[in-house]
Amino acid sequence: MKVFAIDPGNIESGYCLVEYKGDKITKILKAEKVENEELLEMISTIYMEDNPKFAIELIESYGMAVGRSVFDTCIWTGRFIQAAEDADYKKVDVNFITRREEKLEICKSVKANDSNIRRQLIDIYAQHDFKNGKGTKSAKDFFYGFKADMWAAFAVAHTFVKKKGGKNG
Repeated sequence: MKVFAIDPGNIESGYCLVEYKGDKITKILKAEKVENEELLEMISTIYMEDNPKFAIELIESYGMAVGRSVFDTCIWTGRFIQAAEDADYKKVDVNFITRREEKLEICKSVKANDSNIRRQLIDIYAQHDFKNGKGTKSAKDFFYGFKADMWAAFAVAHTFVKKKGGKNG
């Protein structure tokens, strides 16, 4: 089975397409941080070639004032969902994953931050490079080539697979 996960942003978004079996991700097929317009165009290709499940991080309210960028991110989230539905010619089963769910699933604490999440993902998936999970060009590890919001998108994928993968796959 495959899942296409997005960490949406107001200008650029991270995404990853992974294979999973049961509740474990087995392989990263694609991962990038790209401009939203580019991702919007890529979605139809990904659906036509790979027919994945769809998981996207959902913005949650914590009761604090937010700025324009948060609302822009919400708009992009809707546009990505619509593009997936259009590409699949039916109502896509949208799996919303919140940041809180990611923190609890990966780190078992809502107080976790990005570096805590990244550390846990490395501990779970790295094969030999237990420092950063990437390895080298000649000895690639699981997260080879990862940077920026690709980690956040992978956290969305991991949380989806752990919570719903075994039930859906």
